[in-house]
Amino acid sequence: MAGAARGAAAGAPGAAAGPRVARVFAELAAEVPFVAPEVLERAAGAPFRARLGANELARGPSPAALAAMRAACARAGLYGDPSSEALRGELARRLRVPERAVWVGSGIDDLMNQVVRLVVEPGDPVVSSRGGYPTFDFHVRASGGRLVHVPYRPDFVQDLPALGAAAREARAKLVYVSNPDNPMGTWNSGAAIQELLDRHLPGDCMLLLDEAYAEFAPQGAVLPYADPTSDPRLVRLRTFSKAYGLAGSRIGYGVACPEAVVGHIHKFRQHFGVNGVAQAGALASLLDADGRLGEVVADNRRGREQYAALCDRLGLGHLASGANFVAIDLGSEPRASALLEALRTRGVWVRKPGVPPLDRFVRVSVGSEAERQVFEEELPGALEDIAGLA
Repeated sequence: MAGAARGAAAGAPGAAAGPRVARVFAELAAEVPFVAPEVLERAAGAPFRARLGANELARGPSPAALAAMRAACARAGLYGDPSSEALRGELARRLRVPERAVWVGSGIDDLMNQVVRLVVEPGDPVVSSRGGYPTFDFHVRASGGRLVHVPYRPDFVQDLPALGAAAREARAKLVYVSNPDNPMGTWNSGAAIQELLDRHLPGDCMLLLDEAYAEFAPQGAVLPYADPTSDPRLVRLRTFSKAYGLAGSRIGYGVACPEAVVGHIHKFRQHFGVNGVAQAGALASLLDADGRLGEVVADNRRGREQYAALCDRLGLGHLASGANFVAIDLGSEPRASALLEALRTRGVWVRKPGVPPLDRFVRVSVGSEAERQVFEEELPGALEDIAGLA
């Protein structure tokens, strides 16, 4: 009888008890970091007139990238190059780093997940800014890590010395910094990032530097690239989703020490996870960047200035931004949430941070000139709708 009981407990045939899910997932609350605009559009029964919540490039890929992707579609029946060799070679040449220090993934979220999987074991402390990019926290929780959050500075810039101090106190294995920052658009200087590594971060703690908006950053904000073996703690992530207009193609890249990081990631990454069409578009975007990228950055600057002038006219606070969006201060979380809904009823989709004190802001993507015009037309009426809220 005891033997039969042991056999049943070990999975002997009998009544179905269900699969044995890993404990970290069985105990994890269901979560979706972002509600997609398509979900909201289906609920509303109509498309948005201005899609300004995802920091996408409204003009899309360059003509050269589109042509390369159309040509690559003829080979869509074949797997893409699992090593992304042509793209990695061009990236390495431009960044002046060894090709083996570069790896490619299906966007920064994929790359971020790979780094978290590499470093974080159940119970490990991980340090990030409270209210920062929520997908990072999502990956840490899915790995069983323990998040240690550090408040932003009063000016809504990430507090690098405080992040370093928290890492030392918690004996953290990983610190996450986005620069320029999402969701606030603020930034630290490249010199401050280097000081974090040199003076504040433990010698065995990795710095995961998310540079999704680096192309839009002001001068001096981006840490110069150097030989990744000079500091194996630094891992840098970049994307083609923002300035290159390939958000829907899902492609980005990381730069890190080949021996300490990249070689290990190759052991478990999804080797055919980046399709050939995306690789072709990304490579063509790089080759076309010398003229196109300057136009994109200049248009983005004009859009930010347009939003700043609009906020000044309407008496709204706003933060200087080094990204392709502007954070607008509504003064309180209830007003910010109500403005999101008031704009949504007018066909304008924007987002807001979810954690105080950041949650009194709404984040508005630069978008196209036409979308900015819609936002400018609809914002005053939306503000009138929430005028009674404190």
